[in-house]
Amino acid sequence: MARTNRRIAAGTIELLDVQPCDRVLEVGFGPGVGIERLASLVSSGRIAGVDYSEEMLEQATFRNAEAIKIGRVEVRRGSVESLPFQKDTFDKALAINSMQVWPNAAAGLREIQRVMKPSGRVALGFTRHSGQPKEGLIEMLTAAGFVGAHVVDLGRDFCVLARSN
Repeated sequence: MARTNRRIAAGTIELLDVQPCDRVLEVGFGPGVGIERLASLVSSGRIAGVDYSEEMLEQATFRNAEAIKIGRVEVRRGSVESLPFQKDTFDKALAINSMQVWPNAAAGLREIQRVMKPSGRVALGFTRHSGQPKEGLIEMLTAAGFVGAHVVDLGRDFCVLARSN
């Protein structure tokens, strides 16, 4: 999974235009390759992640041990439908190859919208192997309260970008 998702994570993070002082959330961080890349870009901000899998939490914790130790990264086990963060916490949020397995994607998107600061940016990245169709994603993001949703093709992969309202 780390090898498979590394390229899409890098492309998605690049599209988010992450800045050193940003507060960034990754939902479904898997083995933590996206968190690792974010930690290299965010020097004065903070990175947080939530994943449902205990195994992925262990892998991400190991991969990001130093950034966790110094307090720049926090990873938790949890669900996108009930994020353990306060309203208006994050400047940016992303999910890589995970939305298609959320129990309730609409509820997850609404919850991400809740924890985003006004005009925050969200990016959902998908590889060609994800099984996620492009159709309906813009409408789902719009229904969850995001604005300006659009698809960006990344070769055989794609990303959907939007802003919180």
